[in-house]
Amino acid sequence: MSTLSVEMLAAAPTAPITSAGHAQLGTAVLIGIAVIVFLITRLKLHAFLSLTIGSLVLGAVAGAPLDKVIASFTAGLGSTVAGVGVLIALGSILGKLLADSGGADQIVDTILARAGERSMPWAVVLIASVIGLPLFFEVGIVLLIPVVLLVAKRGGHSLMRIGIPALAGLSVMHGLVPPHPGPLAAIDAIGANLGVTLALGVLVAVPTAVIAGPVFSRVASRWVDVAPPEKLIPQRPSEELERRPGFGVTVATVMLPVVLMLAKALVDVVVDDPDNHLQRVTDVVGSPLIALLAAVLVGLFTLGRAAGFGRDRLAGTVEKSLVPIAGILLIVGAGGGFKQTLIDVGVGRMILDISEDWSVSALLLAWLIAVGIRLATGSATVATISAAGLVAPLAADMSSTHAALLVLAVGAGSLFFSHVNDAGFWMVKEYFGMSVGQTIKTWSLMETVISVVGIAFVLLLSLVL
Repeated sequence: MSTLSVEMLAAAPTAPITSAGHAQLGTAVLIGIAVIVFLITRLKLHAFLSLTIGSLVLGAVAGAPLDKVIASFTAGLGSTVAGVGVLIALGSILGKLLADSGGADQIVDTILARAGERSMPWAVVLIASVIGLPLFFEVGIVLLIPVVLLVAKRGGHSLMRIGIPALAGLSVMHGLVPPHPGPLAAIDAIGANLGVTLALGVLVAVPTAVIAGPVFSRVASRWVDVAPPEKLIPQRPSEELERRPGFGVTVATVMLPVVLMLAKALVDVVVDDPDNHLQRVTDVVGSPLIALLAAVLVGLFTLGRAAGFGRDRLAGTVEKSLVPIAGILLIVGAGGGFKQTLIDVGVGRMILDISEDWSVSALLLAWLIAVGIRLATGSATVATISAAGLVAPLAADMSSTHAALLVLAVGAGSLFFSHVNDAGFWMVKEYFGMSVGQTIKTWSLMETVISVVGIAFVLLLSLVL
């Protein structure tokens, strides 16, 4: 098979690919990913443009007609943005409300006030995990860094003993738990059930955050001992507010979409009757769109109004929350286009054939692919989207549980060993006042612990579920 057009593959989607086809497709994948990596890391081109160009190169090298490649890319981009774009927007609004209203600070202050010296790292990882549910990783860091620095300074704690648990809680949520963009895009690409993925994601995230946070921080604090940088303790968002929402109502608002989606997943498993009235109700209120929309609408009152925001302030908060996600939406959309191009030129079929020939666990294969892309590009989101597109065909015959585990395997792989090509690496380095070597010993190794422990728990769950 000298050329691999979209039409030919559509006509015979299950036909095996010849050895020549495998070689051509393998070369196309390597060149396409290499182009993306080169553009992102060397030329510093935006990931959206890099993914777009990489998709076109992939299709051209695979021998597909260029017009079909363009059609595949645009179809994948459109379907991905349609599937996850609104959810990312709603999650961003909820996160902005949480930050601007002082709700995040209220959670932090309440938990820290009740934590003793020995339990402080555990309190910090709990705070980061709760705060990390609706917030993007970078926003979470900006919110928590002042707290980490203040706690370390006033309590005489090692900065790493407090900082690593905070980073671990945020990173685990970012990579494994929807509604973060990476997991949402992987769920969409693989066709997994969001409620089941959320439930299993939390199940994997909790022990992973504990091991990579409070436990690993004991080791990290011995390796690296730095003082909290005085000049990097900024003003906290709620210091300018006269009042802020209460602890209980803030936590309830943050957890509302999680509870609704988990309730839907539970009812689907227990009842399993599409005509049942309870299941029909939970299918609606537990859908990601309605669950997040409900949390945002509730948050306008429980967070915004409770902080004394008027209509204009609330409107401004919502508007400001949507500006930063434009780039994220474009990257996620382009990743969906790249995924669809991979599938339409036959890479999905090739991955199926290879996995059968090698007898490699689909979950381990997904993790390894995500690890490779993460190391090359430095972007967890790009690694998640690209790897999910490559392994999506493996989920065709999987149960909903194992499809969800496939998403988590990709998410775990996307967090492996953050280094100098990752913006998060430099953000952590500067905020904590560390050298490059110290950042590798702490942050980079913490990310590796999360990735390895995460896939270990995913593989364990696959044996019992």
